[in-house]
Amino acid sequence: MAVQWGILSTAHINRKLLAGARLAAGAEVVAVASRDGALAADFAREHGIERALAGYDALLADRDVEVVYIPLPNSMHVEWTLRAIAAGKHVLCEKPLTRRAVEVEQVFDAAERAGVVVMEAFMYRHHPQTTRLVELVREGAVGRVAVIRGQFSYVARDLANVRLHAGLDGGALMDLGCYCVSHARLIAGEPSLVFAEQVTGGDGVDVAMAATMRFAGDVLAHFDVGFEQAARDELEIAGDEGALFLDDPWHCVEPVIELRRDDGVERIEVAAANPYTLEVENMSAAVRGEAPALLGRDDALGQARVIEALYSAAATGVAVTV
Repeated sequence: MAVQWGILSTAHINRKLLAGARLAAGAEVVAVASRDGALAADFAREHGIERALAGYDALLADRDVEVVYIPLPNSMHVEWTLRAIAAGKHVLCEKPLTRRAVEVEQVFDAAERAGVVVMEAFMYRHHPQTTRLVELVREGAVGRVAVIRGQFSYVARDLANVRLHAGLDGGALMDLGCYCVSHARLIAGEPSLVFAEQVTGGDGVDVAMAATMRFAGDVLAHFDVGFEQAARDELEIAGDEGALFLDDPWHCVEPVIELRRDDGVERIEVAAANPYTLEVENMSAAVRGEAPALLGRDDALGQARVIEALYSAAATGVAVTV
């Protein structure tokens, strides 16, 4: 029997998850909940979902729902993840799970006690482009890695946007920079020291941030993210023998890796795939005990520790040990 999924809210990102879930083997989205029952009903009709429920608690009380997908504003992630765990549900929570390391520990401690799976939803980690990039680095395609560079931005001016609200844990680092942090950690491990500068806007969130992270082996990673720059998303890993460049590192719509060396550029084609499909399939397999969840406590904890340190560095203007 397919793993039964429920969605907590009618957030816009649900459309991407649903498109992926429709293609996923072993998974079925059977319910959606909204605080507004009429909105849930409209959403369910639009997307062919069997049940529309009024209120998030109604979804957690639905005995058929095994996995809850949580795409709520960042400040609500931990609260509703813990509520879902208490209801005996497995949880796929949108990134970032939290900016506070202590909350990661609380979530995974609760999940272990309840015997459920919790995963932070970094969909790009499931894509074959990411797998191939790691393989190329490990194979020595660029020699010794020295620098990792990330850029991610778009213009967001609407003050109603949840990303611009401090009370909802908005900000460019939370929305965009978390990808840059995740990718750097995937390649280089855990950083020992971070430094960051920010520009604030909205009601006090970081609308732009530039940061540097130091890793073992004298690897440096730097990134800039923001809501006040034209759309950009790219990643480069530079070593002493070449560089790997991704023009679409996180959405993975057009998966191509460029290996740039002094003698030219090699385009490394990667099979097209829907990262949300792969994410849903991995989560469903983990729920059935057929495969381990790709991302668990250690990765979520590493993410939160770095984000926490970056915000501290940006606020104080001094480097922070992670």
